Amino acid sequence: MLLFAERLRSRLVSLPRRQKRLIQVAMDVVLVWSALWLAFVVRLGDSQSIEPLGGHAWLFALAPLIAIPMFIRFGMYRAVMRYFGNDALLAIGKAVTLSALLLALAVYWYPAAPKLIPRSMVFNYWWLSLVLVGGLRLMMRQYFMGDWFSADQPTRLQGRESVLPKVAIYGAGAAGNQLVAALRLGRAMRPVAFIDDDSGIANRTIAGLRVYTSKHIQQMIDETGADEILLAMPSASRGRRRQILEELERFPLHVRSIPGFMDLASGRVKVEDVQEVDIADLLGRDAVPPQQALFERCIRNQVVMVTGAGGSIGSELCRQILLNGPATLLLFEHSEFNLYSIHSELEARVKRESLPLRLVPILGSIRNASRLADVMCTWKVNTVYHAAAYKHVPMVEHNIAEGVLNNLMGTLNTAQAAVKAGVTNFVLISTDKAVRPTNVMGSTKRLAEMVLQALSRESAPVLFADDEAVHQLNKTRFTMVRFGNVLGSSGSVIPLFHEQIRKGGPVTVTHPNITRYFMTIPEAAQLVIQAGSMGEGGDVFVLDMGEPVKIAVLAEKMIHLSGLSVKSDKTPHGDIAIEFTGLRPGEKLYEELLIGDNVSPTEHPMIMRANEEHLPWEQFKERLGELLAAVECDDYERVRQLLRETVNGYKPEGEIVDWIHVKRGVEP
Repeated sequence: MLLFAERLRSRLVSLPRRQKRLIQVAMDVVLVWSALWLAFVVRLGDSQSIEPLGGHAWLFALAPLIAIPMFIRFGMYRAVMRYFGNDALLAIGKAVTLSALLLALAVYWYPAAPKLIPRSMVFNYWWLSLVLVGGLRLMMRQYFMGDWFSADQPTRLQGRESVLPKVAIYGAGAAGNQLVAALRLGRAMRPVAFIDDDSGIANRTIAGLRVYTSKHIQQMIDETGADEILLAMPSASRGRRRQILEELERFPLHVRSIPGFMDLASGRVKVEDVQEVDIADLLGRDAVPPQQALFERCIRNQVVMVTGAGGSIGSELCRQILLNGPATLLLFEHSEFNLYSIHSELEARVKRESLPLRLVPILGSIRNASRLADVMCTWKVNTVYHAAAYKHVPMVEHNIAEGVLNNLMGTLNTAQAAVKAGVTNFVLISTDKAVRPTNVMGSTKRLAEMVLQALSRESAPVLFADDEAVHQLNKTRFTMVRFGNVLGSSGSVIPLFHEQIRKGGPVTVTHPNITRYFMTIPEAAQLVIQAGSMGEGGDVFVLDMGEPVKIAVLAEKMIHLSGLSVKSDKTPHGDIAIEFTGLRPGEKLYEELLIGDNVSPTEHPMIMRANEEHLPWEQFKERLGELLAAVECDDYERVRQLLRETVNGYKPEGEIVDWIHVKRGVEP
């Protein structure tokens, strides 16, 4: 019987739309006749006095002639039965009510009818039509959604339903109910319960599912056998979501969530797009809404250029800039694939939202000074966001020359091109690893900051490597923004942990006590744009990253929220082990955001201004020349010495190793 019902459903769903409408109209004609006949039976008490083919034939002919056009007018045949909702029920009520009123007028205006028609019959016809027409549609919706049987009946557990993963929905509101409907339609998961903190609905039934409070999760697991929880709270704050995740962490449940409110509102995702728990929820940080005046100051109606536009931070900067009305957005990127990806994404959005701006993809390297100058001069760039850099600490540690040439000299090239082109605003994306660095990457980023600090003090500098020694008029306002790790960036530990957990472990952490600051990419990009609008010249801005996070604890939480347990000496039968691999070359246990204590607040609560020492431009140029000469000669001991002399707090750990230098050293 169930197999026949399944085949019939598939057959009906696959019918052409025209045939489906004809079937619906035919059924509605039968239902109208049935409601009319039953209306007489209810009023008269028997069916002997009813003459559908005799004295009452005109009424039985008139009823569908009135009702069907009303049903068409109110869109009852446009509704898709599988997605039949409250709006459709309201339309049925209006259509049936209006058709009953018109039928009552016909009865009233036709006093010469051959058979007496009781006036109360029309009222019976009205409510019976509502029950039959609306009830059949509700039944068919449940049938097409696969919910023909009640969730509490044993027959529901037969067949395919019995092997579906059982999930509980945390949040019995609108999003939770939409998610239940989507899951039942998709038939990939089986919802078995709601969890909600509202005591007013505790132990009640919503959409056929019992509602449990957060205090009775273990009871819910025991009674339903749920092995996964889906968070359906798209508008909840980060802080609240963090509290819920901490409560759920002690249960053997895989926790996932539906997307956030802004993603739903923008249409990028749907309620049923279930995803792994956002790590930002574990941190519990609620982003501060951007100050629109700061956000637009360096962007609106201006020509904006982003270097490293295809990277993690650069691409998010482009997305944020796009929303604030630039006249032209230049995407400067050396990776062809990354440039293609971000340009395609932004171009589609520009067309979709009819944004009035010009989007220009430019292939190029920040190592090419003349290319940078040509681009900025040709397009008359107003604002530059310099995000291009090598950021992977161990990688740069063993490729010293490339780190210096890209991070330091690339920034120097970009800054000098900005001075030549008369760029108004220049914002450098820096890192907390530039503070008392133990690695080449951090020290090159600190030198990049010092380039801008030195240039910002010069009104007419002679630029580095300028053989003609021409003084360039400097109209550029240089600012630097320093922050820690961003979630989901290239090289981030979070995707690595997810992949390791998916493969069954082990999860690798470098050190039990290693900590890092974390921030989401959109929040970091928004703060970078706002900080860049506040600088007076040579400012180093530091973002409020919140409290540092212990990476080992973060790994444990991710394992627990995947429904697994940590395998350790105390719990040898756990699922996933955490292995400590030792600090990588140049890696620090703790990161810092400030070199000294000289910091002052700004007009934004999440942005601070740091006042730090730097070298004068002429003296700094000499140091740059020495450093570049040492790199060209592969004299990395000299490179290390110059970094120690120039970068405040640079304390390298271990011997300096460059892979090319090592290879040359072992050649016969």
